[in-house]
Amino acid sequence: MREAFASAGHDAMSCDLLPTDIPGNHYQGDVRDVLGDGWDLMICHPPCTYLSVSGIHWNDRGRGWDETDKALAFVKLLMDANIAHIALENPVSIISSRIRKPDQIIQPYHFGHDASKATCLWLKNLPKLLPTETISPRIVNGKSRWGNQTDSGQNKLAPSDDRWKIRSTTYKGIAKAMAEQWSESVLSSLMNSQNASAVENLGALFTWNTTQIADA
Repeated sequence: MREAFASAGHDAMSCDLLPTDIPGNHYQGDVRDVLGDGWDLMICHPPCTYLSVSGIHWNDRGRGWDETDKALAFVKLLMDANIAHIALENPVSIISSRIRKPDQIIQPYHFGHDASKATCLWLKNLPKLLPTETISPRIVNGKSRWGNQTDSGQNKLAPSDDRWKIRSTTYKGIAKAMAEQWSESVLSSLMNSQNASAVENLGALFTWNTTQIADA
């Protein structure tokens, strides 16, 4: 994600509690340290462990709701940040019922990837993404299946220590669409607000806080 915006000439920085996988402009630490640094755009990916619909049933099976409440508070913190343009990404989750419904649900197969993964977007002053390239599925017993799915519809990715990290990686086609479509929207907004004849780049922050830090 950071590289897609950086390649377009923008001042793009990633933020995570973990080191960056790709050398570049990266802040390793708490996103709250840098939220007030004057960003024009933030795209955030809060941890979904305690938010996703697929795992929320564990809360009533002994896990409890404390971590989910902390995760929701963290989502609110990001949504309410003093940044003019914000996109928050998560899978289908309890955010929809506890905070608000997403503005858009996208699929990688609408952005050039033979894969299915419903991804919700909560948007602030950003347009919905337009599909760039639709990949047709194979049909199994009358049901649509994509390259990352078994015939029964399960994800093909085998269990591993880094499965969570692989599954959370943003598809390049989606990152490219965000960089192209949202850059144009944000730059246009900046020009209008500053009465400028030209604004060439924007400050963009991308945050993945892969460990819950709402109570830090």
